[in-house]
Amino acid sequence: MAGGRELVVSFGEMLIDFVPTVAGVSLAEAPAFLKAPGGAPANVAIAVSRLGGLAAFVGKLGDDEFGRMLAAILRDNGVDDGGVVFDAGARTALAFVTLRADGEREFMFYRNPSADMLLTAAELNVELIKRAAVFHYGSISLIAEPCRSAHLRAMEIAKEAGALLSYDPNLREALWPSREEARTKILSIWDQADIVKVSEVELEFLTGIDSVEDDVVMKLWRPTMKLLLVTLGDQGCKYYARDFHGAVPSFKVQQVDTTGAGDAFVGALLRKIVQDPSSLQDQKKLEEAIKFANACGAITATKKGAIPSLPTETEVLQLIAKA
Repeated sequence: MAGGRELVVSFGEMLIDFVPTVAGVSLAEAPAFLKAPGGAPANVAIAVSRLGGLAAFVGKLGDDEFGRMLAAILRDNGVDDGGVVFDAGARTALAFVTLRADGEREFMFYRNPSADMLLTAAELNVELIKRAAVFHYGSISLIAEPCRSAHLRAMEIAKEAGALLSYDPNLREALWPSREEARTKILSIWDQADIVKVSEVELEFLTGIDSVEDDVVMKLWRPTMKLLLVTLGDQGCKYYARDFHGAVPSFKVQQVDTTGAGDAFVGALLRKIVQDPSSLQDQKKLEEAIKFANACGAITATKKGAIPSLPTETEVLQLIAKA
């Protein structure tokens, strides 16, 4: 990137997921839970770092044991935590997550309000954000004030400093007051992003159409975008750039837990883009970057937990070579 910058700064929530010790049960039926660090923006930052890239995280944690543990996990994984602040009056967010027998994920969140929702614009590490080659964020930080205003201000700072803006809405319907408000607020910042990634579920939620055909996807395209991606799980990914579009198949693996696979995909793609921004205009280079990202997501799905299963570059290249 400009001036040799390769830093990916990720903004938003980091929390503790509590996952049942037994698979295929409801939260009420679970005999016990294991704690696992989570939060999509934090997962993306760690994914970038695990692949040998430069990453930083900006967000707020509770000044409690869990909050300090999460900050240590960022540092232990090579992520700059200079943008992390602590709130003495609010707890670190918790989420109870289970994969039911029917394959659907069930969430129960404890955040009313949690520390991540209370980040203010005045608490932003402006100098860190200004150093970003890519500034990445989700939509959970748009739900409530004051975090929403901090999110919008951080986007402004990053854009003014020349960063690419990367947006993965990461829809969690249970956290929004209504489906309508979720759709409105997620789309309220749509025009400002350079890179947007949605899942097929999010595509249907935002367009109201259960289809991944090009004409449906193009309802989400904006002339200001450089890249729009639709991830299709184990079917790979469709991509749309200004002058070309296409699809890249995924890798066949034995899936164990898909938690964090989308974040791994995003982290890997951003890592490749900051290494060579020309890939946004070069179809062959872009397809290679997406192939790398697909492999990274596939590997993450073969192990339990998001952060422990994020791969190194060597592991990704080995899977690509075997395919």
